[in-house]
Amino acid sequence: MPYAAFVLLVGHALVHVAYLTPAPPHPEGAPEWPFAIEKSWPIANLGVGLDIMRPVAHVLAAVVLVSLVGAGLAIIDLVVPSAWWPALAVTGATASLLLLSLFFHPWLVVGVAIDVVLLYLVLVNGWDPFAAGAALRSMA
Repeated sequence: MPYAAFVLLVGHALVHVAYLTPAPPHPEGAPEWPFAIEKSWPIANLGVGLDIMRPVAHVLAAVVLVSLVGAGLAIIDLVVPSAWWPALAVTGATASLLLLSLFFHPWLVVGVAIDVVLLYLVLVNGWDPFAAGAALRSMA
């Protein structure tokens, strides 16, 4: 179970890198790029400038990346102390929710669902990704 959680957390974190990179060329008829910072609702509806929203997006994406990769590494007990994983997971999921909310695109609803489930599992359910591995080792 820890390796599955590692893959989920790191995979979810890596998707957020798209906010840090320029959009690919947009051929006619191709779907809209879902990570377009310039199409955020604060820019469109509140008149907040792109010069403010771009750094906000980049900082949030960096926080998500560092936190969720750190949480994944903590879960497999590699480099990051395993005791840090819940705080890193909550920080990453919260920053991701904020990022996805500020720069929402309908395709990103899956990311929102992952964040909500992760926050529920850690904060409400007290999920312990190490418990499944310990139970399997004790059966061997």
